[in-house]
Amino acid sequence: MKPDSHSPRSPTLRMLTAGLWLWATLSGAGAWADAKRYEIDPDHLSVGFLVEHIGYSKVLGMFREASGSYLFDEASGELSDLTVVIETESVFTNHRKRDEHLRSADFLNSAEFPQMIFRASRAMPAKGRHYRIDGELELLGQSKPLTLEADWNKSAEYPFGGGLMGGKPYVMGVSARGSFERSSYGMSYSVDNGWVGDRVELIIEFEAQRQ
Repeated sequence: MKPDSHSPRSPTLRMLTAGLWLWATLSGAGAWADAKRYEIDPDHLSVGFLVEHIGYSKVLGMFREASGSYLFDEASGELSDLTVVIETESVFTNHRKRDEHLRSADFLNSAEFPQMIFRASRAMPAKGRHYRIDGELELLGQSKPLTLEADWNKSAEYPFGGGLMGGKPYVMGVSARGSFERSSYGMSYSVDNGWVGDRVELIIEFEAQRQ
């Protein structure tokens, strides 16, 4: 008896199913292969912040030591496996006593929590080269949602570097902004009396080299 061409035991159906499975597997592997690892250049990484001071103005500060990496597929625009690590001890506001206070248990508690970490698993362009990166910020031992609005500024061969060992590096430039309420992490010093603002505005600028 000749098997029905639509029967699960049909050779035609089995071949079609196998072909579809192989196509999906190879397509997925190809997409993954297009994602390249990028390492953020610490010499071209700026992590800044703005916090209100008694309502008169905002204090502008920065963290002078940070690092990070991510995967990026330039063809599809997919970003994944993003990690940015900030050394809290490196906080700097151009005022020695204030910086010492920021490192204390009233604020960053750098002795117990030496790092602040932002992580995001995946993001796609929201419009053009603009991204909405939904991730988590780990601060004072707690992880809470944080969204960064980011712009992919440029990707190109760098005009410097290379040397005797090869070509010039391929570099990607990004500008990102975000904000969070520090009291949600238990950092509540001078929030109630309004001396130090609760909302922290983040400013992140970096260049990253494709590996």
